[in-house]
Amino acid sequence: MSLPVTIEQSTCCVPRITASITPEEAERSARVFKAIGDPTRVMLLSLIAGTEGGEACICDLIEPVGLSQGTVSHHMKLLTDAGLVTREQRGKWAYFALNDGALEAAADALRPAALGSAN
Repeated sequence: MSLPVTIEQSTCCVPRITASITPEEAERSARVFKAIGDPTRVMLLSLIAGTEGGEACICDLIEPVGLSQGTVSHHMKLLTDAGLVTREQRGKWAYFALNDGALEAAADALRPAALGSAN
């Protein structure tokens, strides 16, 4: 028993997939997704986003997540390195604010290029 050929062999192997982002953009987006892949870091981002003025002192982030200052500082360093937050040193305290557009940029890497012009 043989199955009928329904696809012409000449069109079967034509590449239809092209890269929509560069390897560098993929690396940057992967860092962002890795950073927000931890529930504590998502909670920290949410806490900062919910503050008046859009920034928070590290001292105000410790109690809500129930972790030590050192552990919270480590999480905040990962978020800073991923470009999700900015850090400003004021005396002995570090203040963090969301980096506008960082999450949108990472999400855009997963959207089809034609999404904006499709409708």
